Amino acid sequence: MAGQLRAYRRQIRSVQATKKITRAMELIAASRIVKAQAAVRASSPYARALTRAVSAAAANSTLDHPLVTEKPNVRRAALVLLTSDRGLAGAYSSNVLKEGERLAATLREEGKEVLPYLVGRKAAAFYRFRRRDITAEWAGFTDKPAFENAKEIGDRLVADFATDEAEGGVDEIHVVYTHFVNMVTQEPRVIRLAPLEVVEGVEAPGDGDLAPLYTFEPSAEDVLDQLLPQYVTSRIFNCLLLAAASELAARQRAMKSATDNAEELVKNLTRLANNARQSEITQEITEIVGGADALASAGSAH
Repeated sequence: MAGQLRAYRRQIRSVQATKKITRAMELIAASRIVKAQAAVRASSPYARALTRAVSAAAANSTLDHPLVTEKPNVRRAALVLLTSDRGLAGAYSSNVLKEGERLAATLREEGKEVLPYLVGRKAAAFYRFRRRDITAEWAGFTDKPAFENAKEIGDRLVADFATDEAEGGVDEIHVVYTHFVNMVTQEPRVIRLAPLEVVEGVEAPGDGDLAPLYTFEPSAEDVLDQLLPQYVTSRIFNCLLLAAASELAARQRAMKSATDNAEELVKNLTRLANNARQSEITQEITEIVGGADALASAGSAH
């Protein structure tokens, strides 16, 4: 009985130590998510405005630029997965990986070769465990991305997109990331960066309105060539910031759940320890009473 009581107390101390860690991680995530949300709000307007500018420039030019022109035979597609470097964030990374698997299966059904570009150690571990080829990988900044990280990724994607497919380039760029909706909801989403498929902010002229006339200096090709790396980098940076906010929100929620579970476990173990202690006391009293009865019986016999 004493050994069982010691085991309960040891478990209680272990759970309490774990609870301190999960509580600290919850508070850290809660404090950092405010900055992450502010970064998302600061980045999103520029990304949307640049997308509209690229769409407007492409829609009002007669140039067949790779940024907006569908290739007749798409053979190689870049799949960019944005996951986390660390765990303890619930199903955050696994949801992105599942969405990436679905997208990869769809692309392969269309006869396209999928080239994975992985961001975060979780994605790299997922692919290495399954002995899959990795085209490129980046890690170490998922919970606090900087523009330099987005530029490094964007430069590689732009270079591969500009390279001919026969020389190892890609024909499409798809990104799978987690979109931050609010503190409770984060959704894995898929966007196609290139070729640009959605025209945002370009409205058709109404009756009596004149269509806008665009003049490109020095030329439409040069303008789109300059906009392509900026467009890809800004969209990647915005996705990284949204993913970082989603990761912190998921980690805060997971750590709060772990802390609550630890508190409940401590209560249950304390109850069991009290029962064990009560049983030990009852046994000791029973042994004392039994011993006293035995002594009294022996004394009366003499």
